[in-house]
Amino acid sequence: MPNPGQELASIDFESMLGGPLVAVINAQAQSAIATVNFIKEVGFKKPSSEESAGSDTSTMEPIYVTFKYPKEISPYVPGDANATPPVPEQKAVWQVQELTVPILTILPIPFIRIDDTTIDFNAKINSVEYRKTDTNLKVDASLDASAGWLWGSAKLKVSTSFQRSTQQGTTVNRTYSMAVHIRAVQDEMPAGMERMLGILEGVITSAPEGKGLTSSSSP
Repeated sequence: MPNPGQELASIDFESMLGGPLVAVINAQAQSAIATVNFIKEVGFKKPSSEESAGSDTSTMEPIYVTFKYPKEISPYVPGDANATPPVPEQKAVWQVQELTVPILTILPIPFIRIDDTTIDFNAKINSVEYRKTDTNLKVDASLDASAGWLWGSAKLKVSTSFQRSTQQGTTVNRTYSMAVHIRAVQDEMPAGMERMLGILEGVITSAPEGKGLTSSSSP
């Protein structure tokens, strides 16, 4: 009869439990790479081919978005003809402003972190002993008879066979199941990324239309 303890000892727990953990680590690494690619693709302009080929490092320029909105320069002043001297009516003066904002400061940046990983492994081993006995009894009979005037004869032939076979053994049923529960959360922003966004927030400007932020490059 098999020993359940020996059955469980033969299972390669290192591979069965270590495999999901390695997969979790790889998923965390892919999540970090996806965040880097998101920042590069969405928040910065792609360097030109000449800059990429001429140097090992390339300067990346943030992408800005510009919003136009009306801003009241001077409020409306109602006129007063009875005042001394009379006060003329002054209409409100509006001016179109341009608000320039780095796009990274208005987008949620994905920082996915695996917070909890639970591995449930269940093993069910059923061992059943069985004993089977087959019995077979076979009887063959034949009768020969003949008769005359003064005599007669009879012959009876009987053959018997008896067979009995016994089988015994053990049946083992093994059932394994494994469930992996992973809980991922939005991680806190790294200190370097938070500082970079703080610098970009300082670049946000609001100016009259056509007099907003301009970029210049040194030769």
